[in-house]
Amino acid sequence: MPWKEGELRRGEELALESGDGSAPPALQSWPAAYWPDGSVKWTAHAAAFPADAAAEYSVRRGSARTMAAAPALSVTETEEHVDVDTGVISFRVPKTGSAIIDGIFRNGVPIGGRAELIAMRETRSELSGSRTYRQERFRSRIARVELEQQGPARAVLKLSGRHRADDGPAGPASTGEWLPFSLRLYAYAGLETIRIVHTFFYDGNPSQDFVKGLGIRFSVPMRGPHYNRHVRFAGDSGFWSEAAKTLHTRRTKGPYLELFERQLRGEWLLEEQVNDGYFLGLLEESASWDSFKLTQHSADSYRMLKRTKPGCSWIKAAEGRRARGVVYAGSRGGGLAATMRDFWRKHPSALEVEGMLGAEAALTAWFWSPDAPAMDMRHYDTETHVESSYEGAEEMRATPYGVANTNELTLWGCASTPTPERLERLAEHNESPPQLACEPEHFHRQGAFGIWSLPDRGTEAKAHLERQLDGIIAFYQREIEQRRWYGFWDYGDFMHSYDPARHVWNYDLGGCAWQNTELVPNMWLWLMFLRSGREDIFRLAEAMTRHTSEVDVYHFGEYAGLGSRHNVVHWGCGCKEARISMAGLHRYYYYLTADERIGDMMEEVKDADYTTVSLDPMRAYFPKDEHPTHARVGPDWAAFSSNWMTRWERFEDAAYRDKLLTGIACIKQASFGLISGPTYGYDPQTGRLTPLGDDNWGRHLAVCMGGPQVWMELAGMLKDPQWNEMMADFGLFYHLPQEEKDDITGGKISASSFGHPVLTLALVAYGASYRQEERTARLAWSFLMEHPFATVDLVNDAQTVSYVDELREIDWMNTNEASQWSLNAIICLELLGDALPERPAIPGSGAIMLKESGR
Repeated sequence: MPWKEGELRRGEELALESGDGSAPPALQSWPAAYWPDGSVKWTAHAAAFPADAAAEYSVRRGSARTMAAAPALSVTETEEHVDVDTGVISFRVPKTGSAIIDGIFRNGVPIGGRAELIAMRETRSELSGSRTYRQERFRSRIARVELEQQGPARAVLKLSGRHRADDGPAGPASTGEWLPFSLRLYAYAGLETIRIVHTFFYDGNPSQDFVKGLGIRFSVPMRGPHYNRHVRFAGDSGFWSEAAKTLHTRRTKGPYLELFERQLRGEWLLEEQVNDGYFLGLLEESASWDSFKLTQHSADSYRMLKRTKPGCSWIKAAEGRRARGVVYAGSRGGGLAATMRDFWRKHPSALEVEGMLGAEAALTAWFWSPDAPAMDMRHYDTETHVESSYEGAEEMRATPYGVANTNELTLWGCASTPTPERLERLAEHNESPPQLACEPEHFHRQGAFGIWSLPDRGTEAKAHLERQLDGIIAFYQREIEQRRWYGFWDYGDFMHSYDPARHVWNYDLGGCAWQNTELVPNMWLWLMFLRSGREDIFRLAEAMTRHTSEVDVYHFGEYAGLGSRHNVVHWGCGCKEARISMAGLHRYYYYLTADERIGDMMEEVKDADYTTVSLDPMRAYFPKDEHPTHARVGPDWAAFSSNWMTRWERFEDAAYRDKLLTGIACIKQASFGLISGPTYGYDPQTGRLTPLGDDNWGRHLAVCMGGPQVWMELAGMLKDPQWNEMMADFGLFYHLPQEEKDDITGGKISASSFGHPVLTLALVAYGASYRQEERTARLAWSFLMEHPFATVDLVNDAQTVSYVDELREIDWMNTNEASQWSLNAIICLELLGDALPERPAIPGSGAIMLKESGR
């Protein structure tokens, strides 16, 4: 929840109040960010709600008057382990060894045993023209366990370590270890769940080290006869329900058919119920099934298989399109269910149960299924294609070393085999996990995330813009589906630009393929959520944040803290830049969800400016000189400033505030403030920017990579009129004709450095609003309203074409301008709504009907 400056004091108590007057659950609250005056800027909250929870709750200052009775959450830490008891289930987390969990109990009955991370590595060699493969198995090795949080509502444990070879030293560099991981376990009072957020980091050689499998394995105690040992998988809509030994034989009819139907429902059958000598003889002689698996091979295909024992063939049990990511394995006394987020979207994934006939089964959630080809982390070519394919640099820096991937899993400790109705609730929870959120009006009223507008359909023109904004979202939702932008390494990203001749996005054209945060689509999606409160948009933005904060960013290694510019392969471009990884893209998700993994990532980038000393972002244009490195005021320094602002507000770290202030002071000393430059000499040790001239690079990158959004929010923290004036002056100056630019600068700055009008309008609108400059306001609206995104119905005007299948196409589409047009329209509606035309322009007429503002 956001708070205005001075509204909430540090340490002030907060409590829940239900809309229907019922006693609310206990609320656990903590500060997530602070204002410069020490008051709280963002708070985070957790509560465990009963099934009959009220439809609406509010958070108020003060202690709780009453609270609903609920099981207590207990956490006990020793030097060797941490014990957690939710009041429903309990589990132990060892601090050393390979187990991430060692024992799960419900009502004192063991329903889960040991849990470990597992990985498989495939190495390849080619001798005498033949290729050989060797596979090695690895298990987690815990290096550190931290109890990050414990309270009345939830506990959070963070585990970190690496995967270690089962048979001793065999990993990269002969250490026996590779693939670092970070894993969090979340437990909530009164719930039967353990939420798991799993991140793995790639640290291999992509030409040699191929990840063949990656997952988490849980042991599950097996008790009682085989016909009371149950497995469940969620399919497209229903549930595959069988036992290790089914009651189905060629003689199963009459009362035995009724028993079989009860078995399929998961009921526990007493031995006397099947105590018929003839039927028991048939069961004794019938096949028993030890292993079961569901593998999602692609976004449109999964297969369920089972087998009787190792060494025998797997037989197909079912096929389908999109499995819902739910598995259960258990016997008398209960068992474990697991639900994997985005199961089919992040294929090749799998759920597997083995050992159902023994004393202990193994339930494995595979983030990357070993039934799929191994991960291929190599680049798509051995050379770069700068001119033909818009790749960013001549150097080949296409390494995945240091990239990551995060996945989510929820473990359910079940007292008995779930009914179909219960399984459906698990599947629904998996597809749409509960997320508390404020109303859009509250976010807007509090000034959360700077300047943006609420939807307003009060005039024909405003209603038209809202339809266009919604239409762009609908277009990309359709594109994700019809272009299948899914997969373990791809899901969450959009493609960059379109090829109308082939009727396909430029998936193979260098820098025109995956977007990789270019022109900040994350910010566009998050503002669309904030102003609408729509869950479908939240899920779009969430998926993009998960992807871009992990896959497109280097978490360690040579390029630590930087990200890779757009490319065919996410980590393929030679340009490694701070604008891709900047905290400003990801802090929306952090403050809306309190997600600790995003918090880690934002910490990783706080010193990204130091990495530019060894990889100067302007190395191709400015020779090595007396400065440690170079930085453009945007996007480079703008990205640094987003990292520092976030560090400052989260931890009240004055060192990062001072780096911000130092940089701003340097820009103030330039001849024309933000208008000058934009390239400076830069020293990360001091934060000083040294001017290199007043006109030494193009200006549009300073205003289309998130800089204005960060700077406008920063202005609310700094309260520095000169900083506000510099932003306003830059916005007003941008689109002036050359003669007026000359009047201001004495001819020192050329208009040729100022292009791409629709990408610039956030700061242009800020300047027009700040200076009450109507001419610039009209100009901003003309750029927006004459653009195709304002005049074309992206949903209904799409053409039907044939690629590999029949598709709907907008042949001029590109994500750069879709993102920036939307983002800037949202900001212009807030700042310049009075200057908006009363009616939308007629496409092709070039006419703009303007409302007189009276200024």
